[in-house]
Amino acid sequence: MSDKHIIHLDLDTFYVSVERKMDSRLENRPLLVGGTSDRGVVAACSYETRGYGVHSGMSMKLARQLCPEAVVIRGNAGTYSKHSDEVTEIIKQETPLFEKSSIDEFYADLSGMDRFYGCYKLATELRKKVIRETGLPISFGLSINKVVSKIATGEAKPNNQLMINYGEEKDFMAPLSIKKIPQVGDKTYQTLRHLGVQRIHTIQEMPEEMLINVLGKNGSMIWRRAQGVDNRPVIAFNERKSISTERTFDRDTIDVKKLNSILIAMTENLAFQLRRGDKLTGCINVKIKYSDFNTYTKQMRIPYCSADHILIPHILEIFEKLYNRRLLIRLIGIRFSHIVNGHYQINLFDDNETALNLYNALDKIREKYGDRTVMRAAGMEAKTIGRMLNPFNGLPPVVLAHRKQ
Repeated sequence: MSDKHIIHLDLDTFYVSVERKMDSRLENRPLLVGGTSDRGVVAACSYETRGYGVHSGMSMKLARQLCPEAVVIRGNAGTYSKHSDEVTEIIKQETPLFEKSSIDEFYADLSGMDRFYGCYKLATELRKKVIRETGLPISFGLSINKVVSKIATGEAKPNNQLMINYGEEKDFMAPLSIKKIPQVGDKTYQTLRHLGVQRIHTIQEMPEEMLINVLGKNGSMIWRRAQGVDNRPVIAFNERKSISTERTFDRDTIDVKKLNSILIAMTENLAFQLRRGDKLTGCINVKIKYSDFNTYTKQMRIPYCSADHILIPHILEIFEKLYNRRLLIRLIGIRFSHIVNGHYQINLFDDNETALNLYNALDKIREKYGDRTVMRAAGMEAKTIGRMLNPFNGLPPVVLAHRKQ
């Protein structure tokens, strides 16, 4: 008998559920949340639309063609974050150790609780409390580890629960599609399908070396997950509330063109840090220190966002209002605060598919080759901006001496 009990909780069709909570007329109707123009992107869709082939991430135009009777709603990231925080508070109160893995997903380690209460009973009561106090549907899977619990949650949906008893992990997973294994994306799925692999059972029967030969180092991880093996711990929830960067100049400057270029590069870099951590900012701040050492700051609340092309004009606007003394500047800085969990996709309500694809492509290049591999021409004056570590990796922020510009 294993003494590990890990629960995975997932708020069902979260954005859709929040919209229905705010407007009961949307119940049982096909619903699309995202960009309301034809060039917008679907951020979330209700179960009623999925039979038509609709899924999140597709263009709104195609989704409307597939399901013409769907109600289309422009989402609000701030509203979703508020509801997510309500659920987070309940889970925080009721579990000894939890991890918030996204705006609508949580893990909690209930190990040891069975001696006092019974883990399945505790998980059931937790789910009932979330539903009762927030009005949002939520599903959970309970097992000995993260990967089996996450797969169990997927099988329990919508709005249900499932426990996989110790020793039954492989049998539970065997008949399921290989797509159910976390980390098996479209490319890996197609590779495995070309080998004739469709069900998890087939991977369970394969030698590990064979999967490594086909998929490289990921093959080992996928093989282990297919066996129901996952040793990842639940990482205590410690959400970072802000990220910032600032530059001290070798020589105090009044060159506004250079200052604008540096601000653009700083904003571009911090926006990339947000996206790589699946975060959005709701408040931006600009700081100026003059040659007489007097420091001034100005901030602006904005709709939750992580897109350069939206953030840069706001930053330049704040700088223009703030820089009114016309003295030499010793230091400039930018800070993003009011940070919440959320994929960049959810603030694309007015954006289009092209913008989403462009950011995805640029971010992949930066992730692989470094933050400053690709940049706006307007930000090229800033030669030393860029950080290699993800600020949202759960570690405390690294405090660096100001790098010289």
